[in-house]
Amino acid sequence: KARMENHTRTSEFILVGFKSQPGSQLLLSALFSTMYIVTLVGNACMILLIRMDSNLHTPMYFFLENLSTLDICYSSVITPRAALAFLLGRRSISYSGCASQMFFFSLFGTTEAFFLAAMAYDRFTAICNPLLYQVIMSRRLCVLLVMGSYLSGCINCTIQTGFTFSLSFCGRREINHFFCDVAAVIHASCSDTLANELVMLAVCGSIIVGTALVVFISYGYIIITILQMPSAESRHKAFSTCSSHMMTICLFFGTVFFMYAQPGATSSPSKSNTISVLYTVVIPMLNPFIYTLRNRAVKESLKKQLKRK
Repeated sequence: KARMENHTRTSEFILVGFKSQPGSQLLLSALFSTMYIVTLVGNACMILLIRMDSNLHTPMYFFLENLSTLDICYSSVITPRAALAFLLGRRSISYSGCASQMFFFSLFGTTEAFFLAAMAYDRFTAICNPLLYQVIMSRRLCVLLVMGSYLSGCINCTIQTGFTFSLSFCGRREINHFFCDVAAVIHASCSDTLANELVMLAVCGSIIVGTALVVFISYGYIIITILQMPSAESRHKAFSTCSSHMMTICLFFGTVFFMYAQPGATSSPSKSNTISVLYTVVIPMLNPFIYTLRNRAVKESLKKQLKRK
């Protein structure tokens, strides 16, 4: 039994998500590589733009800068390895590599959910309490919110990774995914996984529902306040500062709720491959474009920097 457990913990897993013809694999590799490069360039440009323009040194853009940094890390955990696997056809991943990937994926994914909630609170304060905005959203509070988001991410990823890799894995150890997602690894286990599924549903569900409630309550008050503004110009200006964040929220929470916050999330891992691409690859790539194209202050800052160059 001891030898079997040791063999289980040192053997490799096989990632079988998106398994298709060689031509399709090359196309997937090129697509993932392109999206990853766009993600790096877009988010890096957003970080540089915020740091270079003193007009963007506000709490809102402090969170946005940290979100861009997080998106680079988030995408880097998944996309390069997936693109390389599609290109070379090497789908094996070591036990420790799989555990590390799950740990950091859960860390950055959970942190992003708390970031979006903090950004919603920031917009609520700016629009509903504008006179007290600078007092409430102090530098100290912003730093504490960012640190608290990462701490929450650390707690969740430790729980998820620890519980998942306490399971036994037998036979071929195939994971029906293109990365070591919690649900897919649980589904590949030969142990009784009911306790793990309940833990995943309870922990992930409470995080997603809790952060989503903060977002929806904040935006509920924001919408009411905007509708009560006397002039159309004021309403348009207030809405323009929130529209980009609202788009990001809908994309992120819509996909992760479907994946982790409903019963039976592990029952059909094959359907999760395509949906997972949205929040692991597509959303980190789209975020800088959403905040650039839908945010007047960012567009003006970008034009100013380009004119200087």
